Amino acid sequence: MTSKTTKKPAIVRVAVLGLGTMGHSIAQTLASSGCRVGCYDTSAEALETLTDRVRTNLEQMSQAGLFYRDELAPTLHRLKICPDLESAVSGAQLIVEAVREDLETKKSLFGHLENLVSKTTILTSNTSTFPMTEISKDLQDPDRTIVTHWFNPPHIVPLVEVVPGKRTCEETTRTTMNFLEEIGKIPIRLKKEIPGFLVNRIQAAVCREVWDLLDRGIANADEIDLAIRTSMGFRLAAAGPLEIMDFAGLDITGQVFGQLVQEICSEQHLPAGMKKLI
Repeated sequence: MTSKTTKKPAIVRVAVLGLGTMGHSIAQTLASSGCRVGCYDTSAEALETLTDRVRTNLEQMSQAGLFYRDELAPTLHRLKICPDLESAVSGAQLIVEAVREDLETKKSLFGHLENLVSKTTILTSNTSTFPMTEISKDLQDPDRTIVTHWFNPPHIVPLVEVVPGKRTCEETTRTTMNFLEEIGKIPIRLKKEIPGFLVNRIQAAVCREVWDLLDRGIANADEIDLAIRTSMGFRLAAAGPLEIMDFAGLDITGQVFGQLVQEICSEQHLPAGMKKLI
């Protein structure tokens, strides 16, 4: 449960740019932690509905015993809905970019932000695929840029992947990690940049095999979901995959892997069933 006595983080002025599925939830998390959050989106609807969407989330969390209801109004008050980018980022110590997953859009936004904020403002991206080295390649000060990849829904899922670019300075990484810990998240720092980072690559591998099993008629969608929830999902809530393999015995795991690896789907195109539904 969000504590009334939680110490305010060292960074208290932040901005969230892009208030869609991820952005509004990130803004909520930051506001719940005591931060003043400048909020901006090019969509008028996203701006107009932000407060209601966050209020709904907080009420649900309160009903589940995860949030003090008397903190609802103060949290909403810390969300500053801004009419333009300039006012949203004014005075911000850290900015979270959560716009659509398009490299050129992100590069353009970061380039614009350089001229609007202090030299000490940390610029983070919630990209789920693009390395920060690519996003910041044309910037004058790429040392203060870093990927902070949150997971949906950000106000529930604790993990944030932290991925420095090749020119990100250590102070930026350390400050970002400390800030995320202060607001109650679990930051994991990746040692190398790689497309898709850590978790999304694992999810993509699972996704490919699951769709192959569905397309081949091995089981229907409900059965596959039930099977995963009541086996892998059940175990993964308590132990990671490497720990589970170690517990089972790497000799046994290795034998199973060796037998199945040639059978597992290695297709590099969208699964037929997914493509049809899209």
